[in-house]
Amino acid sequence: MANNEITKYSPKLNTIPLKKFTATEMNLFFSIISKMRDRKDETVRFTFSKLKDLSEYKPTANKRFVSDLRKTYKKILDLKFIDQNANGLDETVFVLFSKFTIRGTADEPYVDIKIYEEALPLLNNLEEWVRYSLHEFNNINSTYAKTAFRLLKQYRTTGFAYFKKDEFRELLDIPKSYSNAEVTRTVLKTIQKNLDEFFEDLTITPIHKKGRGNPIAAYQFTFKPEERKQNDFNFNESVSKQSAKTNKQEIATDWSKEEAVQTESVDYHLNDLLTQIDGVHA
Repeated sequence: MANNEITKYSPKLNTIPLKKFTATEMNLFFSIISKMRDRKDETVRFTFSKLKDLSEYKPTANKRFVSDLRKTYKKILDLKFIDQNANGLDETVFVLFSKFTIRGTADEPYVDIKIYEEALPLLNNLEEWVRYSLHEFNNINSTYAKTAFRLLKQYRTTGFAYFKKDEFRELLDIPKSYSNAEVTRTVLKTIQKNLDEFFEDLTITPIHKKGRGNPIAAYQFTFKPEERKQNDFNFNESVSKQSAKTNKQEIATDWSKEEAVQTESVDYHLNDLLTQIDGVHA
């Protein structure tokens, strides 16, 4: 099971909207991501049974599973990553995986996956990262809440995240037809309901700017910061002591680097907020 599995990747991956992904497809995608980390350009083999286990996939029929894998990969192909230089004059656009081979007729059905060369920095030799429990992610049903979970985990030790309105709508793939009231009712309330158990004292605040109609400019999320050495797992679940020990050791090696990364991230968002302070009020 994914109970003791850490998903860890570059924050750049969080900047790409997973447009039209279902909850099942998100689970499959990040289960793959969790096992592709630090495998460089190897072709990584996932047996169907292993990938079902990681993603906590409910249907059992392989035909249905192959169909879901195909749909997931087609949507992955639509994800475009951009590596751009500082002046914006040079850029490379690439996809995440260069190989995705499904062998459903093998004695032990499997899928072989290889990361595209330009995407290697997203999962290898990470100097900064987003990290969370795959099991917790898998068990969130709402796609809005799943995406918010990933985004907030990027700021887990600062307890503060700030997203401009258009950025927030884009990242969560919110329909353009949704009014602000619909976003509150359909998106924000769903996020609050689903994520309260993962983020203590979670508060979501629309930030309004001065002007006619008091329009929304951004959304601010605050919650009690996690300790830098805090475990990523709910150990009320049946996680073996050895698995817990192994992952605690990984967490211990992470936290000292993470302090600088998280501080830099929150400073960026606070500075962004301060630049708008003359025209914005909560």
